[in-house]
Amino acid sequence: MKEKAFQEYLLKNNVSQEQIATFISRLNEFNTFLRKENSDINSIPGGVIIKYSEILVEKDNDTVLDFLRALINYAKFIKKYDYIVEIIDISESYNAMDNLYQRVAEKYGEKTRDEIFENIVIPPLGVHPEKKPDFTKIIMKRLEEKIGEEKTIELLKPCLHGRPDPIKEDREKFLELNNIDEFLKIKKQEIIERLQKHHKEGTLEFAQYIDEEVIEFIKNNPTISPGKREGDIIIATKMPYQIKNHLNAKDDKMKRYYSCYCPWVRGALKNGTDHEISSNFCQCSAGYTKLYWDIIFDQATKVEPMETPLTGALLCKFSVHIPKEFQK
Repeated sequence: MKEKAFQEYLLKNNVSQEQIATFISRLNEFNTFLRKENSDINSIPGGVIIKYSEILVEKDNDTVLDFLRALINYAKFIKKYDYIVEIIDISESYNAMDNLYQRVAEKYGEKTRDEIFENIVIPPLGVHPEKKPDFTKIIMKRLEEKIGEEKTIELLKPCLHGRPDPIKEDREKFLELNNIDEFLKIKKQEIIERLQKHHKEGTLEFAQYIDEEVIEFIKNNPTISPGKREGDIIIATKMPYQIKNHLNAKDDKMKRYYSCYCPWVRGALKNGTDHEISSNFCQCSAGYTKLYWDIIFDQATKVEPMETPLTGALLCKFSVHIPKEFQK
């Protein structure tokens, strides 16, 4: 491991000395494991990061987050973006079910929460993501049986994990333009330019590499990110989680798998058990889109799933209802 240079890199990125010491410790422990695997931290084979994170879960769950944070920083430092793809697979939406656990108690009381979560353990950060959908199948069934479908939807609508996007800047831009169609057009162009930059520099857009085929796919799908207005509704289609794999997939099952961002669902799409998960779970994903438009419009916005991989579609598509004062 390029320890000294990595420490200097972290210092330049305003990481504290205490955090640096933790990162170095976690990476050295990982490197010891890699040597037994006849590998090295600078050339980790695919699947080994997940293998190690599962070992950490069994030994000491508290170290998993520090390990993943350390490794994602090291991956950026040595520009090993394949590591980042695997880390995102492990960590994406990791706290969603913990948030649901708290939300049920806040809304319906601890007794109801304990009954719904009885004798099941929320898969912790670090477990293989394809193990998570089994929990989703159970918890969705119990929620809909205990509190009903409508109340379950209301629990999920606010989104279970939030979003980090710099939305306020977009709000200012929207107000300046005072035109939804123009705003959508500009945001689409910004996304295309961002993808072109990733392609040129060989960097990632979230959990995927970008090439010309990917960029053309986005260009030729008018409702993909951020959406297209049709009357009083914006049709918003999510950019697939891994577009290149989605395009190259030989069957619809795998196209749906590579479209989906949610680790609490994705594995079931792959193994064909997705019919066991209530499609209402995608209200959480609609909530992610809703968080954006709530800020743009500065009010609660109605956003509904139109179709998702859980309903058999190849892409996630949502309807964003434009508030009356912006419908002109």
